[in-house]
Amino acid sequence: MKKSLIALAVLAASGAAMAQSSVALFGIIDAGVGYVNKSNAAGDSKYGMHTSGNQTSRIGFRGVEDLGGGLKAGFWLEGEIFADDGNGVNASNPTGGLNFKRRSTVSLEGNFGEVRLGRDLTAGYSKTSSYDLFSQTGIGQFGAWKNWAGAGFAATGDESGIRSNNMITYFSPNFGGVKGAISYGFDEQTTGKAGRYIGGNVSYDNGPLSVAVSYDRINAAGTADRDAVTLGASYNFGVAKLNGIVQQQKYSAAGVSDAKFNNYMLGVSAPVGGAGEVKLQYARYDQKAIDGKADQLSLGYVHNMSKRTAVYGTVAYLKNKDNSNLGLNAKNLNTAGPGADKSQTGFQVGVRHSF
Repeated sequence: MKKSLIALAVLAASGAAMAQSSVALFGIIDAGVGYVNKSNAAGDSKYGMHTSGNQTSRIGFRGVEDLGGGLKAGFWLEGEIFADDGNGVNASNPTGGLNFKRRSTVSLEGNFGEVRLGRDLTAGYSKTSSYDLFSQTGIGQFGAWKNWAGAGFAATGDESGIRSNNMITYFSPNFGGVKGAISYGFDEQTTGKAGRYIGGNVSYDNGPLSVAVSYDRINAAGTADRDAVTLGASYNFGVAKLNGIVQQQKYSAAGVSDAKFNNYMLGVSAPVGGAGEVKLQYARYDQKAIDGKADQLSLGYVHNMSKRTAVYGTVAYLKNKDNSNLGLNAKNLNTAGPGADKSQTGFQVGVRHSF
């Protein structure tokens, strides 16, 4: 009898401990086939398999522990996978292999909000980029953060402001729909400030309306410092949802004239039946640094076969003019411009599964 009571007590204690902490494996696998014409200045076309046409393929581990008194500790490790070849190659890891460059954080969360430490999406990007109907991936995405070239002000890797190393971020509680966040990424340099990041956002979400504004500054290595102000908003009418983004990026360097890039996006999405969604999005990239302009039109459809599996198709067209040479973004399919003043067309069809 006594042994039984002891066993029950041990089971109860372990059950309580398991209820207070958890660790989960999660991920997304997204792959398909696609085509891009004029995938380089020579006018060559490219077709084949792609990865991350609808959502970025990834694998990760996350966990949370209840510390009591409303305080929780958490961790998040997330790495990108290229589903078409099983590799982990990206701009931060050109030699391949799995890493946790998408997110590697530890955090404390309570009534005061959340403090997060490590590599993560920046506060200047995370909220305002979410208004892109194509979720910042695939051939239809709004390319404002990714596709700059020319005039010596191109941003690459972390200089795009999407993620930062050595970063501490504070997320405020929700005050009647109003939230804020601020990030600071340490440069960890003995001289200079290359790699330093600072940015923040304020957002308001209430029913069908969502609005956010963000600002950030990057001290870039070897090019120029970058400042960006972004405004994003959406309104859900029920039968359709309207999204928009307005952004200005400004690059500055000693002895070089400042360069501005103004970016605009307007999109509409609508449910189709009980499982589908159609998306139409227009973007303009006004590259004042070179007096060039590019217009992009993207049309996509996603059909949810279940809560975890979807099939999708996207077609996009980008027209360059006035010496612009931007290209459609599609991982392992295309990242290059077609040549100055030339247009580019591409499509993707694929399957996405989350777990």
